Amino acid sequence: MTLLGFDRYHAEIVKQTELLRTYLAGADMTAPVPTCPAWNLAQLVRHLGGAHGWAETVVRTRATEAVSDDPVNDIPRRTGEDPAALGAQLGEGAGRLADALREAGPDTAMWTPGPGGTAMFWARRMTHETVIHRADAALAVGAAFHLDEDVARDALDEWLTYSTLPEAYEGAPALLGPGRAVCLQATDTGSDWLVDLTGEAPVLHRTAQHAAVELRGTLTDLLLLVYRRPAPSVKVTGDTALLDLWLTRSGFWLQ
Repeated sequence: MTLLGFDRYHAEIVKQTELLRTYLAGADMTAPVPTCPAWNLAQLVRHLGGAHGWAETVVRTRATEAVSDDPVNDIPRRTGEDPAALGAQLGEGAGRLADALREAGPDTAMWTPGPGGTAMFWARRMTHETVIHRADAALAVGAAFHLDEDVARDALDEWLTYSTLPEAYEGAPALLGPGRAVCLQATDTGSDWLVDLTGEAPVLHRTAQHAAVELRGTLTDLLLLVYRRPAPSVKVTGDTALLDLWLTRSGFWLQ
């Protein structure tokens, strides 16, 4: 299910990047990022820039085979980094990615690390990669983090869709079984999801139902919770051991 259009995605990549850049003015780039404990703020920015560049390479070249993600993961610690220069590089990279997506169009075939096989995958994935790392940067500098409802809903729906892929449940029999389900309810928007774990594979329903574990909170905080970020408004009731197992297994693609 895709809730935002292709044009909105590539525009949102630029918008979310620009919002992140506002946090960098006068920031200490050596400040730790609590939600990414191996990185400081500069490393977080370079990681996101690397992700944008990786995706842009795939989209621009219409790659049919996997492209090395070293620019995403090989993020050394440096000293004396200029926040203005880092921010400018990040913005330029986001712009190049948006341009490549716009030129490709949503249905152009290419390699993707997950289901999809088109530029639409990269547009959606890089939108929400940018969203989550904007939240990380906001936390690192003590800034408020706000997210438009439709963007938050789409980001959460993407994560929940990935939670039903075979990699999330194969070899994990304890995840599936009678009476096992996870329900998420957004208290501010009325958006609901149920992940049914009672069958041979997880099934995602976009509705509320009594479940073994229930999460209630704002839409943005529900999104942050599944990404293992602080989510102060979320109230958890029920089987917390199941919740932890489900989050661990469903987050396989982030490892």
